[in-house]
Amino acid sequence: MSAGTSHTIAVIGLGSMGLGMAQSLLRAGHVVRGFDVTPAATSALATAGGVVGHSPADAAASASIVAVVVVNSGQTETVLFGPSGIVPAMQPGSVIISCATMAPAVARTLAARCAETGLLYLDAPMSGGAARAGSGELTFMASGTPQAFAAARPALDAMAGKVYELGDEAGIGASFKMVNQLLAGVHIAAACEAITFASKLGLDIAKVYEVITASAGNSWMFENRVPHILDGDYSPRSAVNIFTKDLGIVSDIGRAETFPLPIAASALQLFLMTAAAGMGRDDDASPARLIAEITGIALPARTDA
Repeated sequence: MSAGTSHTIAVIGLGSMGLGMAQSLLRAGHVVRGFDVTPAATSALATAGGVVGHSPADAAASASIVAVVVVNSGQTETVLFGPSGIVPAMQPGSVIISCATMAPAVARTLAARCAETGLLYLDAPMSGGAARAGSGELTFMASGTPQAFAAARPALDAMAGKVYELGDEAGIGASFKMVNQLLAGVHIAAACEAITFASKLGLDIAKVYEVITASAGNSWMFENRVPHILDGDYSPRSAVNIFTKDLGIVSDIGRAETFPLPIAASALQLFLMTAAAGMGRDDDASPARLIAEITGIALPARTDA
């Protein structure tokens, strides 16, 4: 697989991340096949120049690289081994790039099952959001054999701004992603708490955003998520339920390791309360709405609805 060569690459899961990744692959000159259960997603791929498969297996049949960009380990397992799964459709020596956030032990199990069929598996959760997926600037926290990295390289070159090669076995990338998700969830929760606290103090929260993003209290998540609150726009770029899942995995690992995670646990409870209030599928800045409802604060309403 030499640089500059066109490859047939499949993307299974064409949500906000997967579609952007597929578009980056198309821009790099690859033939891109894809599948998603949502007709609007497959239509968007076709409009961008990709080929829509009738099933995961159909999309993966002629691909030497398959990126699986679904929500969780259960969906990943179904895409790999379920009815119309990709594993029986792929040729030995092909590589699966597994992008979902999952427990490290599950990543190791899926990698071992793929290896039994002669397939390579790259444990490659990513970070960066939909905009960076579309511009080919994602950060991948990847682990796998040297052969898996070599086979996946044409796709990674198109999709990533940075690829961290973190070890030669699956599960290491997943572990790094869990550390990232612990921090991401805590920072979003803190951002929501801080901006609603500012509102309770009677401050102009747009001015608070301006001041804090130029001050030491800023974080990437504050800078990225608070504009959703200022716009009153909670359409899901990343949903609350993502963090009930990911912080739940963090909690499970902490319990198994007898390792206390009090701040992550508090953030998890805030996301769980937000989901229980009916906002699980809304943008992950929605904890601000929950806090506002509890405390009687009026946050900005969406003006273009």
